[in-house]
Amino acid sequence: MKTVVRSDGAKDMTKNKRKPGRMSEQRRERIRLEISREAARLFWEQGVAATSGEQIADAVGISVRTLWRYFRNKESCAEPVLVQDAEEFVSVLRRWPREISLEEHLTTWVTERPKDPDTQAYDQAVIRMTVLANTEPALRSAWLMANDQVEREFVEIIANRLRRPTDDLEVRMHAAAATSVLRVISEDISAALMAGADHASIKNSKPLERMADAVRVATDGVLGDPVEP
Repeated sequence: MKTVVRSDGAKDMTKNKRKPGRMSEQRRERIRLEISREAARLFWEQGVAATSGEQIADAVGISVRTLWRYFRNKESCAEPVLVQDAEEFVSVLRRWPREISLEEHLTTWVTERPKDPDTQAYDQAVIRMTVLANTEPALRSAWLMANDQVEREFVEIIANRLRRPTDDLEVRMHAAAATSVLRVISEDISAALMAGADHASIKNSKPLERMADAVRVATDGVLGDPVEP
């Protein structure tokens, strides 16, 4: 409640009203992401077929009716974590300075990235969905759609880096090749982690260097190194 003093000295009590728009949309996305993370956990622990919409709703603390307002079916619950992962990676690529290599840029990002429980839970959900996508067709569709989003954004990023038009065939081919090798390496790392590999051994395998080198090979050395300012 907010108190407003009128010109005649009297006090007028009015309710604070939340403005519709951005904040409500942010809250909606937070809820979708929370549902997605719980769905990822249940899909991993029980399998997609054995997991019901009721179980996902119970895990989040919402009604089944509310769940279906956010998602068209239980499999689509996997989409938000994968979409957010794709959007985060695209954002990282857009910030890639021209004067440094891809592995340098990715190393800086990983070093500075938050390591709080919420981020770790999100990463775990992405890893689980990435692994399950290899055996679950419905989840595979969501995973490939997320990678398609990365590829489309990559076209603009590569075109800008090479100072070439976005409709250049070679630019589009570089984007497709780079996205594919990054997807394969992500799948390999995720599978190793979920099979029990510890983070130290994964780190020792220098995954960021592997990614950068794979991009160089896939694009015939055009992408991965510093370019002229």
